[in-house]
Amino acid sequence: MNLSPKKQQGLTLISIVLILGLIGFFVLLTLKVVPIYLDHGKVKSALEALKAMPDVQKKSEYEIRDNLSKRFLINYVYDVKKEDISVVKHGNYVKVDIEYETVVKLVDNLSLLAEFHDSFEAGVE
Repeated sequence: MNLSPKKQQGLTLISIVLILGLIGFFVLLTLKVVPIYLDHGKVKSALEALKAMPDVQKKSEYEIRDNLSKRFLINYVYDVKKEDISVVKHGNYVKVDIEYETVVKLVDNLSLLAEFHDSFEAGVE
């Protein structure tokens, strides 16, 4: 039996299943990763809004933390905890540091970890 390459066309069932499995994996990965970065964008916009406030360097540490927590509550950001926010104040200088990580379960015992670090400084030290 002599089969020519012209008559053998198409994919086998195994190759179709593998291709669909790869596509499914990347779709799952995208659906898990995109919300993490959308939330991080909300954290960055909250920091930018805080930085744009007039006389932010004159506000107390409590007022800065309260302002950030209200912005996070409005934007449904739950990954940033109170202990992830660091506020350093020296006279007319303020530095706000947010360092947090997010863990998302992908499949069974496979998880995805994303670490973020954002900060801003205002005033003169």
